[in-house]
Amino acid sequence: MNIILLGAPGAGKGTQAVVLSKEKGLAHIASGDLFRAAQNSGTELGNLVKSYMEKGELVPDEVTVKMILERIAQPDCARGFLLDGFPRTIAQAEALDSALANDGKQIDKVVYAKVPDEELVKRLSGRWICRDCQAPFHMVDAPPKEAGKCDYCGGELYQRADDNEETVKNRLKVFMEQTSPLINYYTTADKLLEVNGNQSVDAVSEEMLAALA
Repeated sequence: MNIILLGAPGAGKGTQAVVLSKEKGLAHIASGDLFRAAQNSGTELGNLVKSYMEKGELVPDEVTVKMILERIAQPDCARGFLLDGFPRTIAQAEALDSALANDGKQIDKVVYAKVPDEELVKRLSGRWICRDCQAPFHMVDAPPKEAGKCDYCGGELYQRADDNEETVKNRLKVFMEQTSPLINYYTTADKLLEVNGNQSVDAVSEEMLAALA
């Protein structure tokens, strides 16, 4: 089974992707991780990705899709994969569908974690991340045992510049403009499964797994 996980910033995609990929035996492909790995790979494609990112430019869709396809071609994706953070636009979704079709593959289901905007703002503006292991914490819902220090590795916690309230609201606006049309795209294709993302982590996981059963 090949799955896409959709959701606004703060919807818990990363957390749920880990659970879903493990439970369903799928390779977890996070676009952010791929971009970082590409920059350090030294390959032709990696150097191309790096050149765009160093200039602060968006990596073109065709380059991003090529990077995703290279990852999908690896042996651990033979039983299926879960895409987290891609596609973000209709153009990317169409390019992905076309490229997968050329390889005799397709996206089977798209899981959309729906969370109200006010809850997303609360989640994101309270989020702190470990500089070393990237573990997320939340000052209200999941605070660290010791202020400013990661429970897992002892690293320093910091708040991303794009997690302050004003920026969060803008990020959600961009998501609605660019990414929410994907909801209609995959609904039309009869592939969308909407779940209530405004529950506990375990409850969301259970609802997603039940929808995919």
